[in-house]
Amino acid sequence: MYWQFVTYMFVHQNIRHIFFNMLALLVFGMGFEKAVGSREFILFYIICGALSGFLSFLVYRFTGQDRVFLLGASGAVYAVLFAYAVFFPRAVILIWGLIPVPAPVLVFIYALIELGSQFLGSGSNVAHMTHLFGFFAAWLYFVLRMGIHPIKIWKETYRK
Repeated sequence: MYWQFVTYMFVHQNIRHIFFNMLALLVFGMGFEKAVGSREFILFYIICGALSGFLSFLVYRFTGQDRVFLLGASGAVYAVLFAYAVFFPRAVILIWGLIPVPAPVLVFIYALIELGSQFLGSGSNVAHMTHLFGFFAAWLYFVLRMGIHPIKIWKETYRK
């Protein structure tokens, strides 16, 4: 049932889950889609979402966690957040409408939160590895398909 590495992105646990995934997709996806075009955006979204799900599956499978269910678009949405930070490295996101955070810093903060939640958090029903693999899949996509090195972009942006 290999198609499940794509179809899991279109099934969500509840209304709250789909709402926050789609809100993040709206906020970060619109600018990225305008920058690369709809075809490239859809390709990016599907490939990154499928790859993050597949890599999560491998990790959970080989660590004996066979009962993990992957639901939702979070891996693909995290990839879109990463892409937004690459294409708009000077963009500032207001957390709770108050705290200004540069997009690349937000990606770093989310990565730290996900790492901490995965390795230090309680047994929640969140597949934190899928979120992290969304970042990784986006990085791979940029390097392999687009010839863009995200870390170089972020360093050059803030060097001045």
